[in-house]
Amino acid sequence: MDNIKPVLSGRDLNKSYISRDREVRPLQHVDFDLFPGEILGIVGESGSGKSTLLKVITGIEKADSGSLYHNGEEYTGAGPEKTGKFLQMIFQDAYGSFDPRMSMEKSLLEGSDAGRDEVVRVIREVGLDEEFLSRRPRHLSGGQCQRMSIARALLSHASVLLCDEITSALDVTTQAQVIKLLTEVRKAENVSIILVSHDLALVSMICDRIMVLRRGVIVDSGKTSDVIGNPSDDYTKKLLDSIIDV
Repeated sequence: MDNIKPVLSGRDLNKSYISRDREVRPLQHVDFDLFPGEILGIVGESGSGKSTLLKVITGIEKADSGSLYHNGEEYTGAGPEKTGKFLQMIFQDAYGSFDPRMSMEKSLLEGSDAGRDEVVRVIREVGLDEEFLSRRPRHLSGGQCQRMSIARALLSHASVLLCDEITSALDVTTQAQVIKLLTEVRKAENVSIILVSHDLALVSMICDRIMVLRRGVIVDSGKTSDVIGNPSDDYTKKLLDSIIDV
């Protein structure tokens, strides 16, 4: 990525809290860069700090120290009301992210300056028909609801999408469909994506670069082919071995 400036960066991010009378440190001196049009995979087991990192990036939680930058401009300490202008989170629980009382059309239009024509265009882009707009979340499959989540994020015109374990609740076939959709969206909308997952095999299918977290520390990072082909840490090797053993 020489001579290309990152769209999103973090420097020396640290986060800690007290749980059951002991200090937990989900982020320890974490640095990252996300480049325009790139998909960056963040991998690790439960408790590795992946979701905490996304919450810090969005401003849902504040880091104890460190800095965040969007297009070179620092936004450290900014809350979701500001970060929502340039990044959007897509959650694992797609159903829970929508108001069950509202039609999908109302949910997509709420908080957006998009008109109905744009809503229709975007849901078609994510592979759904216009008739799905009249449905409520409970009348959609898990994969359809996750596609609606992606559509909602695109309607915000954010330059960065943050995907937090968005395929973990889906069956294998639907996972593949959502992953394929992300690659198509990246090209069509020229967005950058951070994909958080515990599944190294899935991340290696789609991501340009991978960052491996363990107990809040980056233990491996680089181009996907380098991390998969020549892991530098025993923890990454363990994750790779688990793929082979399945």
